[in-house]
Amino acid sequence: MAKEADWLDALWYHSPEVMLRTLLDDVAAIGGEPKRALRQAKRRAALLVGLAEVSGVWPVMEATRALTRFADAALDKCLTFALGRHGADLVGPSGGLVALAMGKMGAGELNYSSDIDLILLFDEARYAPSDYAMVRAKLLKAARLALAQMSDITADGYVFRTDLRLRPDPSSTPIVLSMETAERYYEAMGRTWERAAWIKARPAAGDLEAGAAFIQRLAPFVWRRHLDYAVVEDAHDMRLRIRDHKGFGAAWDVPGHHLKLGQGGIREIEFFTQTHQIISGGRDPSLRSPQTLEALDRLVAAGWVEPDAARILSVTYRTLRSMEHRLQMVQDAQTHSVPKDAEGIRRLACFMGTDDADGFVEDLRSRLQAVEAITDPRFRPRDPAPASDVFLNRRDVLDRWQTYPALRSDRARQIFTRIRPGLLRRLASAARPDEALAAFDGFLAGLPAGVQILSLFDAHPILIELVGEICAVAPDLARYLAQNAAVFDAVIAGDFLAPLPQDYDANLCLSDDFEQCLEAVRRWHREAHFRIGVHLLRGLVPPDEAARQYARLADAVLRTCWVAAEGETARRYGRIAGLRLAGLGMGSLGVGSLTARSDLDLVVLHDGAAADALSDGRRGLGPGQWAAKFTQVLITALNAPMGDGRLYEVDMRLRPSGRQGPLATSLSAFRSYQAEAAWVWEHMALTRARAVAGDADLRSMTEAARVEVLGAGRFAPATILEDLVDMRRRLADAKVGGQGIAVKTGPGRLQDIELLAQANTLLAGSSARDVQAQLVVGTWLTEAEQQTLFQSHQHLSRVQQVVRLLTGDEVPASLGTGGEGFVARSLGLPDFEAVVAASDAAAEAAQVVIEGALARGLG
Repeated sequence: MAKEADWLDALWYHSPEVMLRTLLDDVAAIGGEPKRALRQAKRRAALLVGLAEVSGVWPVMEATRALTRFADAALDKCLTFALGRHGADLVGPSGGLVALAMGKMGAGELNYSSDIDLILLFDEARYAPSDYAMVRAKLLKAARLALAQMSDITADGYVFRTDLRLRPDPSSTPIVLSMETAERYYEAMGRTWERAAWIKARPAAGDLEAGAAFIQRLAPFVWRRHLDYAVVEDAHDMRLRIRDHKGFGAAWDVPGHHLKLGQGGIREIEFFTQTHQIISGGRDPSLRSPQTLEALDRLVAAGWVEPDAARILSVTYRTLRSMEHRLQMVQDAQTHSVPKDAEGIRRLACFMGTDDADGFVEDLRSRLQAVEAITDPRFRPRDPAPASDVFLNRRDVLDRWQTYPALRSDRARQIFTRIRPGLLRRLASAARPDEALAAFDGFLAGLPAGVQILSLFDAHPILIELVGEICAVAPDLARYLAQNAAVFDAVIAGDFLAPLPQDYDANLCLSDDFEQCLEAVRRWHREAHFRIGVHLLRGLVPPDEAARQYARLADAVLRTCWVAAEGETARRYGRIAGLRLAGLGMGSLGVGSLTARSDLDLVVLHDGAAADALSDGRRGLGPGQWAAKFTQVLITALNAPMGDGRLYEVDMRLRPSGRQGPLATSLSAFRSYQAEAAWVWEHMALTRARAVAGDADLRSMTEAARVEVLGAGRFAPATILEDLVDMRRRLADAKVGGQGIAVKTGPGRLQDIELLAQANTLLAGSSARDVQAQLVVGTWLTEAEQQTLFQSHQHLSRVQQVVRLLTGDEVPASLGTGGEGFVARSLGLPDFEAVVAASDAAAEAAQVVIEGALARGLG
């Protein structure tokens, strides 16, 4: 204040915001070497911030933002000056060099005596490889000069101490690295603490656009797609290493306590926040805030942190940051420790606004203890549960677990040791413990790695319960989970067991990048599909509702992939004016009733473009060609196996002329084919068709064409019935009939009932679609016959729905005791034998009705 008395005269007549803006403008206007002028500006900035904070005009976090704004301006000035000396002939803004602010500077939270943590990178893509050495040499000279302007101690002091040790492998790399080198390092060797550091990173000076692009490219390293509970132990280990290194591991008290690194201190709150961000920020981008307090608020809003805990942490964080500033305002001390002597504590208490030193100490102690009570349990691994004595007779299975890939690391084995007793107890409670154990053995053997999924189990015991239940009931589903363990992320979401939605929307997965869109929709579908299965498994939805849910999900996926495929086809071949496309769902997709393993039967139609129109891409395609290319892209989107699996098998054999016909058909050709050339069985299939995707007007036109064709009554009743008899005979000759819970094919079973219902619809000239509606149209079937057929179909459909969750086999082998019990519970029958008997009885009753109706109809 003594040195800046003249400047202070003006300070009292303006707001601190105005004075800071003026100060930043003065920095920007510095000409020539900025060393001396910057030191004076830093002195004024520190004075302005100190007065504004101590007086209460600025709260502490506003003061940290002001200090950061000054640091940005000073760094930019130094870098501009240095590049003018050593890099004036380099390409682009700042020669591609960017200073990335890390830590508190990156977050806009510098304290009164902070170092600034920087990583200096340059965009090598703008230079020829042969120029790299020359470019880097010039940028190194510029960087050293810029940093000297900032941190050299002169008679006027210094601006900011700079720390470059957060760069990749700082002991063996130069202070300026190419972005490609840094990216390769993080992909191959990046550690958890580096991921945490990059949460706060931002471009602060130099080529800001290149810096922002690099941070975007690094996002997959920082933000993993799946819930990453493995980071919790990493954070705990980091805390312990810091405490051991600084000697903060012993019992503590307020005198001499380190407010930043000590128990309950600033770093604990930051670790807590960043750890939760890393765990779930890959799944929820809203959590990706560099500011500690803002991130805490977002974690509360997303349900990851309890509001009361966040309130304690936020209030204490502000208090500790204020106290940290007061300590550092005394002779610009770079300290974070509470004074040890009584007089020092008294002075700090007064600086914090109270003359009660004892009360100050007690209040600070209680705040630190409250933080420790929240943060310590979140990080510290639970002690292993007592060893379980179940399955001692299956040591052969238990012993071989240590040889599986999931348990090959020491860390995975440590985590598994903690969760194993509870897991074994859950498996032992199954109706057939040995079957459950065998299913879990298959699950564990199929895991390609263990730390991530086992950490998730350790943090959320509900997953152990769920896996135990799945292993006890559905070994096939357990094997699927081993290869798709990421679906467990969805279980942690608060609404996983809430009622299922009445509609699904996958449009959030849409992206300009086709591959990224497909990856996103596969992840979204996998979680939603798993959720429906768990609801069916736990009896939260009946089989009939599960069938509708699977169909709604398929509709949503098809709509999203349709839009993505249109965009990708247009990118490759351009667009055709007026061309419209629509997808006609056939079979189970058409009637809106799918199982967990259903294929999609699909027909693609097009209309609207002139016959001689061509696409405006580099290679002009006609409407039929463009529609065929689109169909190929759509099939790839739905059917191609990728890292995230495939969505659905697609069957297009129900299109006009089957495999011999074009992949996509014009609406006029489709209408003509159905009206003039289609077989009886094709009209029967058409009764179940539904326009499910594409242009709304074309979907309406397609439905109108369907209704028109079916209403025209092209086939005589005798022809329809004779063809139905022939179809049944050919199916019988193929010996694909089932019994018991093999409910799809065979006399009186699902396919047989559905064929009769379709024939009845044709006889009536109706456009009815689902089985119940198809059975009641016309006059061929009596009311009693309709009722028998519908009840048989309903029972057999329910059996198929629950069995398909357990196995994809058309003729299921043994389902195991757990699976058989699940089937019986889902059907509301006392045991599995009752299910088998009821299924056979339903098929026999339907067979009698079908054969009687056919005999009557054919005279």
